[in-house]
Amino acid sequence: MRKSLTAALISTALVGLPALAAAQDTLRVAGNFSQNTKQVAIEQAFFDGLGEAAGVEIGMNYNPMDVVGVKAPDALRLLRSGAFDVMSVQIGMASRDDPFFEGIDLIGVATDMGALRTVVEAYRSSFDQRLQEKFNAKALTLWPFGPQVFYCNEPIETLADLAGKKVRSFTPSMSAMLESLGATPVTLQFSEVYPALQRGVVSCGVTSPTSGNTGNWPEVTTHQLPLSVSGSVQGHFINLDTWNGFSAEEQAALEAEFQTLEDQLWDLAVSANEDAVACNTGADSCTDHKAFDMTLVEIGAEDRDRIKEVAETVVLPMWKETCNAVDPSCSETWNETAGAAAGLTIR
Repeated sequence: MRKSLTAALISTALVGLPALAAAQDTLRVAGNFSQNTKQVAIEQAFFDGLGEAAGVEIGMNYNPMDVVGVKAPDALRLLRSGAFDVMSVQIGMASRDDPFFEGIDLIGVATDMGALRTVVEAYRSSFDQRLQEKFNAKALTLWPFGPQVFYCNEPIETLADLAGKKVRSFTPSMSAMLESLGATPVTLQFSEVYPALQRGVVSCGVTSPTSGNTGNWPEVTTHQLPLSVSGSVQGHFINLDTWNGFSAEEQAALEAEFQTLEDQLWDLAVSANEDAVACNTGADSCTDHKAFDMTLVEIGAEDRDRIKEVAETVVLPMWKETCNAVDPSCSETWNETAGAAAGLTIR
């Protein structure tokens, strides 16, 4: 059955792909969802110029993941199987295959970009080691979409108003947070959210201001609660067999280029989201995103405190139980890395 599942995943991933050259120096790349136009534009330009910039003779076959029918939760398995050489991975959804990976961006642990970058750097080495051991892949970038906030298609004033509503979630810890607030989490990948909001399948969705704007979520929502609960950390991962096919010099050159990509995507997460909030809500300061007329909800101290409380009393204990069941040293590793960076300890 496992072989059949892998074959089915590979078959699905290859649907619609152009014919590839037989040479091993052509990389098959699955990028971000096409609705995330700013990130995809950066990725496309990067991969198109990667060989020349790194001085490595290498061809590219880049496609957004939804264009080739790839589902975000399948990314790690597709990388391990070799169906793709490089993938842009939504870590929260892919972590269903191994909860260890979600430790890089647990709900409520780091809700501003500066704190998040500190946590990501602290967890990076352990994260990459686990990725190599479990999924035969290497992390080349780790970066966020930006502060994850709430878009709702009906009035909302505080977190308490989420009670009884169906809300889009994309990580296990986000689902735990929503349940603790009395909401019903509905797991959807990004491309599925717009129609779900439009049809009333969900009342609210969580994503960054930039992603929501470029995905046209304000067309089907009315209220934005700009309370960040996480950063939606992503990564560009490469199949380890592909990586080991490069010389040490080529690897060093490629790593340097991927670092520039990571920095660029961090900069986008910090700079673009403020303008996206302004544009989502029709503010005069809107310059670089589509203008809409959502209602911007004011965040109260009570809601900020509530997210912190949920992180400490619900999210961390839940994640400890789930992750330690797979690896008894999981929470200890987190305490020594991400937890130390965030000033939190899982008891």
